[in-house]
Amino acid sequence: MATDRFTDQMQAYGRWRSDITEAIQKYQTWLEGNKMSSAEVEIRIFELIETLKSDHLTIAFVAEFARGKTELINAIFFSEYDRRLLPSEAGRTTMCPTELFYDSESDQSYIRLLPIETRLEDTSIQEHKNNPINWTSITLDTSSSEKMAEAFLEVVKTKRVPLPVAEKLGLSDYRDNEEDNMVDIPMWRHALISFPHPLLKEGLTILDTPGLNALGNEPELTINMLPNAQAVVFVLAADTGVTKSDMDMWKQNVQPLGGDAKHGRIVVLNKVDTLWDDLKSEEAIQNSVTTQCRSAAKMLKIGIENVFPVSAQKGLLAKIRHDTELLDKSNILALEAILAQDILPQKQKIVRNSIVSEIGGMAEESRTLISSRLNDTNKQLQELASLSGKNEDVIGHLMKKTREEQTIYHKSVESFQANKKSFSENHQKLMLALSLTKLDELMAKTRKDMTGTWTTNGLKGGMKEFFDIISSTITEASQQADKVNMLLQTIYRSFNKEHGLSDVKPKLFSMGKYKRDLERLNHEAEAYRSSAKMAATEQAFVVKKFFISMVSHARNTFFQAHQEVEAWGKAGMAPLVSRIKEHRNQMEKRLESLRKINESRDTLETRISELETSAEALNTQLADLNMLMDTLNRPLEDFISSGDKAQVA
Repeated sequence: MATDRFTDQMQAYGRWRSDITEAIQKYQTWLEGNKMSSAEVEIRIFELIETLKSDHLTIAFVAEFARGKTELINAIFFSEYDRRLLPSEAGRTTMCPTELFYDSESDQSYIRLLPIETRLEDTSIQEHKNNPINWTSITLDTSSSEKMAEAFLEVVKTKRVPLPVAEKLGLSDYRDNEEDNMVDIPMWRHALISFPHPLLKEGLTILDTPGLNALGNEPELTINMLPNAQAVVFVLAADTGVTKSDMDMWKQNVQPLGGDAKHGRIVVLNKVDTLWDDLKSEEAIQNSVTTQCRSAAKMLKIGIENVFPVSAQKGLLAKIRHDTELLDKSNILALEAILAQDILPQKQKIVRNSIVSEIGGMAEESRTLISSRLNDTNKQLQELASLSGKNEDVIGHLMKKTREEQTIYHKSVESFQANKKSFSENHQKLMLALSLTKLDELMAKTRKDMTGTWTTNGLKGGMKEFFDIISSTITEASQQADKVNMLLQTIYRSFNKEHGLSDVKPKLFSMGKYKRDLERLNHEAEAYRSSAKMAATEQAFVVKKFFISMVSHARNTFFQAHQEVEAWGKAGMAPLVSRIKEHRNQMEKRLESLRKINESRDTLETRISELETSAEALNTQLADLNMLMDTLNRPLEDFISSGDKAQVA
C-alpha cells in the first residue's frame, strides 16, 4: 500500500529512477553484445542517461511577504534538524530567489550568492549559473544545524542605497517612504544552496521566491523558473485573507500555469492557528477555517477542495517535539499527502513517457528486428527441413524464387530511396523555418530599433513587432512539421503494405510545446508592455530587461526546437533503413545457404543445427527485451518498500 508521506514517495521515486537508468545501461550493453549499436544510438542513450541523472522534481513556493512560505518549507522538508533551518522570522525574509538542491559534482556543500549589481549587466541568471566565478561562495558546514541556519541568514541580507542607485537597478519599488531618498534593497540577486539532504540527493529542488515586487523585478522567475517547476505552491495567510497583492501575484504568476498538464498548482491557507481560540469549541474553530478557505477559493475562482488549510509553524513545532496530536491539527501531513499522491506520480508519468518515447521506441524497434530475424530463421528451418531427400531441381527452384524476391525487393528499395529524398527535402524546409541565423538578425534589428527610439510607444512597438514575427514563424514551422508528419506516415504505410510489416510505426514530431512556450512568453511581454512601470523605467533598462529575459528565452525555445527537429530528421527513417538492411542480409544468407546445400548435402544438417541454435538465442534476446519493457512500465508504488529493487535484463 502506497504511503502518503512525501519523504517515502520521493525516496521511492529515486529508486525507480535508479532502476530505469540501470535498465537503459543494460540495454546499451545488450545492443553492443548483439552488434546492433551505432554511434547515433550510443549518443541518444548517453544523453538520455545524463538527463535521468540530472532529473529534478522542482517545487516552487510563491507568496507575498509575511505569509509563512519559508516556514512551510521548513515544516515539510527540514524538520529533522530539530530547529528552524531556513530564516523565517516575522517580516520580509526571502529577499532574493533561493534554490535548494544537491550538486553531486561538487565535493562540498555551499551557498552561492549572485550580487544584486549584476542586474546592470546584459547577462541572465541562467548564464551566470554557468560561471561560478561571478558568485560569492560560502562553504556550508553541514555537521551543525546551528551553523547551517546561521549561514542561511546571509541570503536575507539587505543594504541601504540612494534612490537613484535603486532606480538604476530597477528596485525603486522597495522604497517604503515616498520622502525617503534611501532604499533598502536585497544584497543578492539570486541564491543557490547545495547540501546532501536525503530528499535533495534524490533529485528534489526547492525554489523559494520573494514577494510580488521581487517577482516582477526578475522576469526569469516568471518566464523560465516557475514554468519549469512541476508544482507551484501558492501560500496565503489566514490572518490577512486574499489581499490585492495576493490576487495580483495569483493572476500574473500562478494562474497562467494552470493550463499545462505538466504543472500542479496547490493553494495553501497558512497560519490557521491564528483562528484557534481557546474560548471557542472545535466545531466553531473548524467553521472559521472553512469560511476562510471558502472565501479564498471564491476569490481565486477555484474549488474549495483545492485550498489546504495548514499551520506551518505548529506543524514544524509538532515534528520537532514529536507531538502527534498537534501535528494532526496542523494539517501538514495532509499537504504532504497531496505532494506524494498527485505531484510525484505526475512527474514520474512525464519522465516515463519521455523514456518510453525514446528508449521504449528503440527497444521496441530492437524487439521488432529480433522478431523479424526469428521469423526468417523459423521460415528457413521449415524450408530446409522440407528439402531432406529432395533432388537438386527442388533446391534450384527455391534459389530461383529467392532471387526473384530479391529483384522485386531491390526495385522497392529504389522507390524507398526516392521517398527518403522527399522526406529529407521537406525536413530541410522545417529546419530553415527554425533558422537561428534569421532569428539572430531579427534580434539585432529589434535591439537597434528599440535603442534608437525616443518614445515609449516606440519601445512597445519594437516588442510587439518582434513577437508578431516569431509567432508567425513558429506557426509556419508547425504547418511544415504537419506536412512532414503526413509524408512520413505515407512512406511508412506504403513500406508496410509492400512488405507486410504492420508493426513498424513512425515517430512523429509536434511543435505544440514550443508554440505554448512562446504564447506564454508573448503573454508576459504583453503584460510588461502594458504596465505603468515600464513607462516609468529608464529606456536603457527596459531594453536590457526585455532582451535578457524575454528575447533570450525566445531564442532558447527556437534553439531547443531546432535541435529536436534535427535529431528527429536523423531518426525518422531509421527503422525503415534498418529493416531494409536486415531483409537484404537475410535474403543473402538464405541464398548462400541454398547454394552450399546444393553443392553438398552434408551441409543441410549442419545448417539446420545452426539455425536451431540461432532461434534459441533470438528467443533469449526477446525475453531480455520484454524484461526491459516491464521495468520501464513498472509503477512507482512497487518501489515504496525500502530497499526494493527491480530485476532488469
